[in-house]
Amino acid sequence: MDLQLRTALENKLLALADDELILAHRDSEWTGHAPILEEDIAFANIAQDEMGHARSWLEVRQALTGETPDELAFFREADDFRNVPLVALPRGDWAFSMLRQYLFDSYELVSLAELVNSEYRPVAEVAQKLRPEELYHYRHSSSWVKRLGLGTVESLGRMQAALTTLWPYALQLFEPLPDEALLVAARFGPSPAGLKIAWLELVVPFLQYAGLQLPTVVTPPAGSRTAHTPHLTELLAEMQQVARLDPSAIW
Repeated sequence: MDLQLRTALENKLLALADDELILAHRDSEWTGHAPILEEDIAFANIAQDEMGHARSWLEVRQALTGETPDELAFFREADDFRNVPLVALPRGDWAFSMLRQYLFDSYELVSLAELVNSEYRPVAEVAQKLRPEELYHYRHSSSWVKRLGLGTVESLGRMQAALTTLWPYALQLFEPLPDEALLVAARFGPSPAGLKIAWLELVVPFLQYAGLQLPTVVTPPAGSRTAHTPHLTELLAEMQQVARLDPSAIW
C-alpha cells in the first residue's frame, strides 16, 4: 500500500470511529433521563454499542499506526477529531435525539452494506461484525420517529423543528474526506456520492410517511470534519477529564 493511500485509509478510519465515539457520548447523556425506564436501559445500551464500534475502527487503525484507542479517544484535542458536527450537537429534547439517531443510523445502514465489500479485509470484517447491531439501532430509532411523527400535534411539531435543524448537518455525512477518491479507486470504501443517493432513497419516503416535511431551504451548517464548533470542545472537556487526571493510570 503506498503512503498516500495509507494516509487516506487512516483518516477514513478516524472519521468512522469519531462519529461513533462522539455520538455515543451524546447518547449516554440520556442515562437516567429517558422518558420511560425501558428506554433508559435501551438507549444506554445503544450508547455502549456505539462506543464499542468506535473502538473496533480504532483497532483497525492501530494496526497501521500503533496508536491505541485510548490514546486517540482521551488525549487528542478537538482540532484532531474527524467527526461530523451532527454528532456533537447538544442532545436537545427526546425528539431531537431520536431524529439525529435515525439519520445517523440510516447512514450507517447504507455505509456498512458497502463496507462489507471492502478490498481492505480488516475493514470488511469489522463492517460485517457491526451490521447486526446497527440494524437494531436503525429499527429502534425509526420506530421512535414514526411514533413521534404520527403522535400528537406537539410531538410532530418537535420532530419537525428537529428535522429543520438537523437536515443540513446530516448532509455533511456525505462530504468526502481529502484523498477519499483514492479509497474508492482502490475499492477500500464506497463513493460518498453513491451513499448519499442510497441514503436519500431510504430516509426521504420514511420521513414523509411519518408526517415530516423536508426543509425547502437548506442553510449550510457551522463546522465540518476539520473545523469544529465549540460543542465538541465542551463535550471533550467532560469526556476526557478523568483520563487526563492521571494519563499513566491503568484502569
